[in-house]
Amino acid sequence: MSPLDQPTATLPAGAAMRPAPAGRPGGPWLRTRRARATLWQALAVVAMIALLLWLAGNARENMAARNISFGFDFLGNVAGFDIPFHILPWSNTDTYAYALLVCLVNTLLCAAMSIVLASALGLLIALMRLSGNPLAAATARAVMEIVRNTPQLVQIFFIYIAVLQALPPPRASLAFGAGVFLNVRGLLLPAPTIDGRMALLGGLALFLAIAGWFGRQPGRITGVILGPVLIVAWAVAAGLSATWELPALKGFNFVGGLRIPPELLALWLGLSIYTAAFISEIIRAAILAIQHGQTEASLSLGLSRGQTMYLVVLPQALRILIPPLTSQYLNIIKSTTLGAAIAYPDILQIFGRTVLNQSGRALEVMVLLLGVFLSVNLLTSALMNRWNRKLMLQGR
Repeated sequence: MSPLDQPTATLPAGAAMRPAPAGRPGGPWLRTRRARATLWQALAVVAMIALLLWLAGNARENMAARNISFGFDFLGNVAGFDIPFHILPWSNTDTYAYALLVCLVNTLLCAAMSIVLASALGLLIALMRLSGNPLAAATARAVMEIVRNTPQLVQIFFIYIAVLQALPPPRASLAFGAGVFLNVRGLLLPAPTIDGRMALLGGLALFLAIAGWFGRQPGRITGVILGPVLIVAWAVAAGLSATWELPALKGFNFVGGLRIPPELLALWLGLSIYTAAFISEIIRAAILAIQHGQTEASLSLGLSRGQTMYLVVLPQALRILIPPLTSQYLNIIKSTTLGAAIAYPDILQIFGRTVLNQSGRALEVMVLLLGVFLSVNLLTSALMNRWNRKLMLQGR
């Protein structure tokens, strides 16, 4: 009998394809990928906690060796200094805790103003680059390249020293209509005076609008409709009932009205222009990512190119640009600390320098600063992520 005629043993179905046991240590529970990933994550968390505990113990030992106590009781001490620009009322008899709130409001004011202006400028630059006008496209590209390739702090210094400090004195102020003046000491605007009840109603209307925008059904319908109506009604009522205080020149300076200091102007313009250069590229890329058939279909329906952009293209591009736009907004909030270089009374200038030098509580002050910025950025990121989920297509 030849070797080819010998009978062959038959194996059970699938036996030839079954690999040999891997002999992996730890039992069958660690043989799955999910179990091993969970184990590594647990070990990483334990290692991080151990590192934080070691750092805390090391700091405690060093502070004890230097007879330095740790605590936040210093927040109740009297500040004894003045804050040159503040939205909330302030006096030198207030506490360090209230100083933290006052300078935090200054920081949030500059961040909010910069986010609005940077978004508007970024959209304008992106549309200029996408336009068919060669001069507009070349100008937008030149501005973007210059801004993106120069340091942000240098731009803020340039605006503050070369532009704002070169303005005329108060007696020779530049006038822009009734009650608007610009000089070396800042921008002066008419200031409305609104009583507490009107301010409370305005806050309620704003809360309803935000709750309706980010809420769920069925409360969203009520909020979306009622919120904007209440805001418009409040704005009209507040404008009619408010008394306007106009700035007036008396002696060598203006009195009355609202004064925006040059430090806030320089920081606002510097952050807005710098971030707008990056936002413009994000918007341009999102617009180009929309299929060209959408534009052709809207043009075939009789819409103009402007209507096509604002009614068809931009709403679809908004789904793409929100995640990278969130990063730019967070960068604006963190970059407000650059205002300390030009003495803008933000949270770093007032609390991270003045309060730290007076109290001597360096570790506590730094912990509070990190906690404040972490809380603000996480809240901003959560709101933007909620907006992003709201705009996502169903099923994705």
